Amino acid sequence: MTVVESDAGDVCGDGEREPEPSDSLRMFGAVLQALREHAGLSRVEFGKRVRFSKHTVESVELGRRMPDEAFVERAEGVLGNTGALRKAARHLTRGEPGLAAWFRRWARLERVAVSLCTYECRLVPGLLQSEAYARAVFDNHIPLLTDEQMEAQVAARLERQRTLRDRPQVPFSFIVEEHVFRRSFDDADRMRELLDHVLEQTRPRNVKLQVVPLGAGLHPCLDRPVRLLETLEGRRFAYSEGQENGRLIADPKAVSLLQQRYDTLRSQALTPQDSRGLLERLRGEL
Repeated sequence: MTVVESDAGDVCGDGEREPEPSDSLRMFGAVLQALREHAGLSRVEFGKRVRFSKHTVESVELGRRMPDEAFVERAEGVLGNTGALRKAARHLTRGEPGLAAWFRRWARLERVAVSLCTYECRLVPGLLQSEAYARAVFDNHIPLLTDEQMEAQVAARLERQRTLRDRPQVPFSFIVEEHVFRRSFDDADRMRELLDHVLEQTRPRNVKLQVVPLGAGLHPCLDRPVRLLETLEGRRFAYSEGQENGRLIADPKAVSLLQQRYDTLRSQALTPQDSRGLLERLRGEL
């Protein structure tokens, strides 16, 4: 079973389908479909000739399944031995493991962004989570994960965190609700470890953490968590995540509106210095 994660640890898997069609899988599937249709064959007819089910043919054409060597060779024989499928198959790659299908495009943008803003009201943002905290998040997933799945999730999350270390000139802004840091997930030692990790991750000058105190009242970002970024080309994107789904937002007007909400909340949250002081006090209370 393939395991994939989003920032909150959402998992999905399938024993046959790719967790996320890669561009090369989509291209191969499109070429296969074009050749099949040019030959005047339905998926059922083609499936019989290559000795694979209609379901498998459909999955390959839609980029949801990696074709094996037998499929490629039989398809070539049926479709004229042009060599196109053999050559295309050499360049096939799977999607990125460890990341939820709906999160992958955002994760790729995240790695090349020239600025990144994150508002979180549910849990510590993935880029700031300690390993123990991440494991606790995944340990509470339903359905339960196997040890192998757990390790895949943790590895993907820790790999994402390299962005903070490897890009010291990129400004990262985090706004997190105070109650997120007050939610106990294990014993006092693990909580202190989490707070120490967050303080360490946000120590560099380019990383700013602002906490929204419990007494701040209502604010414009209460709909749900949101992330915002800007690319080197000046394009702005936003990302909104729910349970078992996520949405990349590219419409300039929608992104601008979310940026306005974020900027308003930034003015209402504690300053980075006061936020660090709050986390240090919370650590001292443990």
